[in-house]
Amino acid sequence: QVQLAESGGGLVQAGGSLRLSCAAAGRTFSSSAMGWFRQAPGKEREFVATISRSGATYYADSVKGRFTISRDKAKNSAYLHMNSLKPEDTAVYYCAGSSMVAALAPGEFGYWGQGTQVTVTS
Repeated sequence: QVQLAESGGGLVQAGGSLRLSCAAAGRTFSSSAMGWFRQAPGKEREFVATISRSGATYYADSVKGRFTISRDKAKNSAYLHMNSLKPEDTAVYYCAGSSMVAALAPGEFGYWGQGTQVTVTS
């Protein structure tokens, strides 16, 4: 069974930066596309960013230009580097893996982490 574990969340001030990590544990992880989603209190989970097997990236308009998604296949890890953070970025962030070459919708991701809290203060 593939286990994904996020880390790097915390409390930061608006305008600050934070890097989230997602590490796979257990058996060999052969996921192709990787993605990040977030869920704020009282709201539905929303798409943040994704990276395809070839390295192509796609971002939600709300984070475009501020967030960067990357991956290290040798380490079975994915990362989300967040810059110029805003209070509205406050949410639980989840990493996800897909067997597809490229994925965007939540249903296209078969592996999910437990989430890590990111809180941005004014």
